[in-house]
Amino acid sequence: MSDGWKIIAGLIIVIGLVTFPFYANFGKTVELPSTLEADPGEMHLGDIPLVNMRSEHMQLLNRWREEVVREDERYIMFDGDEYEKSLQNGCLSCHEKEDFCTKCHTFVGVRPYCWDCHIGM
Repeated sequence: MSDGWKIIAGLIIVIGLVTFPFYANFGKTVELPSTLEADPGEMHLGDIPLVNMRSEHMQLLNRWREEVVREDERYIMFDGDEYEKSLQNGCLSCHEKEDFCTKCHTFVGVRPYCWDCHIGM
């Protein structure tokens, strides 16, 4: 039982390391990006509610990519205006990357792979 103190010291160190992220961030707040303050029921680009656009925009971009590449459907109509089905020429013509992409993805803690190919942004 002479090694009991080593076990207890090891457990204290492990518990400290595992719980450190919680203690380091305790009481800190994260500012909600202004792009998330809009009404979630508001319609956006077609008949897609904003709340769905926030959670499912990657599926939309993947679907657009398939439609453009496989079916040569390059445009979408919304409120009488024609928009290109494109991240760079469509979405980012209205939404700035810094305001929409970076702030929101940082807020939710994800790293999108879009910029692996779309490097000119």
